[in-house]
Amino acid sequence: MLFNSYVYILAFLPLTALVFFTLTRFRFLLAGKAWLVGASLFFYAWWNPLYLPLIVASMLGNYTIGTMLAQSRMGKGRRLSPSLAGKILALGILLNLALLGYYKYADFFLKNVNSLAGADLPLLHLVLPLAISFFTFQQIAYLVDSYRGETEEYDFINYCLFVAFFPQLIAGPIVHHKEVMPQFARPRNALVNWRNIATGISVFSIGLFKKVIIADTFAIWASAGFDQAPVLPFFEAWATSLSYTFQLYFDFSGYTDMAIGSALLFNIRLPINFNSPYKAVNIQDFWRRWHMTLSRWLRDYLYLPLGGNRKGEGRTYLNLFLTFLLGGLWHGAGWTFVLWGAMHGAGTAIHKFWQHLGLRLPRAAAWAVTFLFVHCSWVFFRATNFEDALKVFRGMAGLSGIVLPKSLASMVPGLQEFGISFGRVYPGIDGNSTLTIAIIVFGAIVLFARNSNELAERFRPNWSWALYVAALGLVGLSGVTRVSEFLYFQF
Repeated sequence: MLFNSYVYILAFLPLTALVFFTLTRFRFLLAGKAWLVGASLFFYAWWNPLYLPLIVASMLGNYTIGTMLAQSRMGKGRRLSPSLAGKILALGILLNLALLGYYKYADFFLKNVNSLAGADLPLLHLVLPLAISFFTFQQIAYLVDSYRGETEEYDFINYCLFVAFFPQLIAGPIVHHKEVMPQFARPRNALVNWRNIATGISVFSIGLFKKVIIADTFAIWASAGFDQAPVLPFFEAWATSLSYTFQLYFDFSGYTDMAIGSALLFNIRLPINFNSPYKAVNIQDFWRRWHMTLSRWLRDYLYLPLGGNRKGEGRTYLNLFLTFLLGGLWHGAGWTFVLWGAMHGAGTAIHKFWQHLGLRLPRAAAWAVTFLFVHCSWVFFRATNFEDALKVFRGMAGLSGIVLPKSLASMVPGLQEFGISFGRVYPGIDGNSTLTIAIIVFGAIVLFARNSNELAERFRPNWSWALYVAALGLVGLSGVTRVSEFLYFQF
């Protein structure tokens, strides 16, 4: 089920909240939680009911292993030796990764074996279960923390809510157990909080507008350039790549807002996952702002176990590179994702070395270098293959020609001798002056406007704010007729 759909906005979300608070109003707290679990599983099964047993089995298995490890650490139940506990943890992680690997990477592996060995192994053509990357990482973190004795004991209903709570289930944030499980167990969170409801509706409306009005508009130009245009001249290539850069920004930012807003209706505060990443002045700063919970997971459960910065300078750079390389592969089973991850790993290592030398760029230059690097890396992230990426890069470098507006032909004669022609600037992506204006306007908003987190902190319920939110919500609802998935659904 999509957040940006009438069935979610007008039926599922209000009905789920109404039944939940009706049950809790009469002190049926356990029934209220069970209702949320059932609603979340229904939300998940809406996409493909065949995969519902998969997530249920995953939750049951991880809860059993995690409880066993946690009780052993707390002196409850069977006392496990350190060796046996380590083996049980390793088995739990292996089972999670095997499940993820089978569904997400089996065909990628088979394609590469066929290509390298000249074999003809049949592909499995598996449909990727929705959210498997997110709930797998979330539960691996729970197992590791249970092994370390850092989890408290909660019942299975609370655990199911931790994993399957519908606002964060499909594309994050990747929540930590200590962030949300105590909230589900807190009795006062079962009471209606009108301020949270008002704030949640406000943040949700902002996210809906970002997704269906801004992101989905940029998607038209980005898709035309990447997937349809055979050649991209200079300005068309830059418009294509910038369109995707802004599409991804507003799509993921919009999803995050809608997830946080939906959760607030139930008095659950999800962690901030998106904090104006295009304002970053270095690549490390970018990853502290973009998909913040994934960055945290990679740091805590991959980079630090690899040794972090504790084993010398050279090993630090290698650990950074490997962390981002695997982070790239997590995003998708394709070599373009691997290269994207390698770029960010190399960029982060270079930034670390730059810091070690004590060098600094002026702030404006640092921002420009960071944005250009991130922007160019998104080309590989978006392209379905290297040929499409190279098509865009050739155009951005001016190797596929330069087309200027026809109105300039009489003002700057003689440019044809240098391979510059005059005509429509964006014919291959069906763009016009609206595209140029959109890039300038929303680029300025991204760089200078307050983000949703800052607006939520300043939230004051009054009539002017209500009108603002109502306008955003109504305009957003008008765009819901264009059904479109969130980009992070594919990961």
